Amino acid sequence: MMRYDFNDLPVAGDKKSSRSRFLYCANSGFLRHAVTVQQGGHGDDFLALMSVHQQLGQYCLDSGLILSLNAHLWGAIFPLINYGSDAQQQRWLPRLLSGDMIAGHAITEPLAGSDINALTTTATLTKKGFVLNGHKRFITNAPIADMLMIYAQVEHKLTAFLVKRDDANVVFTDDYSVDGCALATMGEVVLDNCLIPLGRQVGRIGGGGMMIQSALELERAFIFAGLSGIMEWQLKTVISYSRERQIKGQFLGQNQAISHKIAEMKLRLDTINLWLRECATLKIQKKRISLVSAETKLYASEAFLQSSLDAVHIMGAAGLLETHKMNTLIQDAVASRLFSGSSEIQKNIISALLGTGEGYKGKQKK
Repeated sequence: MMRYDFNDLPVAGDKKSSRSRFLYCANSGFLRHAVTVQQGGHGDDFLALMSVHQQLGQYCLDSGLILSLNAHLWGAIFPLINYGSDAQQQRWLPRLLSGDMIAGHAITEPLAGSDINALTTTATLTKKGFVLNGHKRFITNAPIADMLMIYAQVEHKLTAFLVKRDDANVVFTDDYSVDGCALATMGEVVLDNCLIPLGRQVGRIGGGGMMIQSALELERAFIFAGLSGIMEWQLKTVISYSRERQIKGQFLGQNQAISHKIAEMKLRLDTINLWLRECATLKIQKKRISLVSAETKLYASEAFLQSSLDAVHIMGAAGLLETHKMNTLIQDAVASRLFSGSSEIQKNIISALLGTGEGYKGKQKK
């Protein structure tokens, strides 16, 4: 597996540093994994992608950077690989893989959330192209993106479009940033009669729902590769702390209540890695990951939150210091339960795929 030297990764600061950190990873070839050589990638597989994301997470401890890179990969690069025309791939993939352009996807809307059946952004076909109108919110990479994959209704048929920052009558803002994954640049997209060429429709008209499902399945499956690297750091940090901190002449780790928490943190981390490996293996075998990606996201997000709480509990006040990374990871872990679909949404997906849930009406009697 390829290994990266992240020692020259620009220091995390305010959100202005997010672009330079993203570009450092892109320039290192980080975005080219699980992409064929013919398409400009390394020609390796999803296990290699999983490995390098874990490396990055353990080194940078930046959930925001991980979120940003994943939005670019699963929101733009892989939809173009899976659904883009040859001309679109030849035009956009080289720039996206190199980091010459930063991208993502815009699904969420102020009133609809991520319910794709309730999205109201529209695209109207004209002789000159499509005219887009609508409002997207909580869009990862919006403030630093050069282009976004935007989903809009064409006569009530959800469809994907590539919209550039410099297109007329569109604004990518940095409004409505959130505390969790603080260094992930997040904002709004406002489209007011934005005209884009016909060649920037991606996939078929009405194919947007399928594209969103595919993108989110990949995102759910692999976004925790980087976050598992952070959890590896959490575990090592609390083990080291428990071996050094003494209470009444006894090392903290000798306390059974503490050692059990550490054992549970280790179990959660290893279980996440097993789920990630299962997703990667299925992708290599070109099999569906609808169920396992939802299971991975559900388990991993809940595990990340619990391990973050346990880590701070073990370290006590030291883990709550404003300058200690352990403190901010709790907010990141809370956010992880929401992005790419909340834990409740993952449960809905799992139950639906098992033939239960709200939509199940039982077998019809003959």
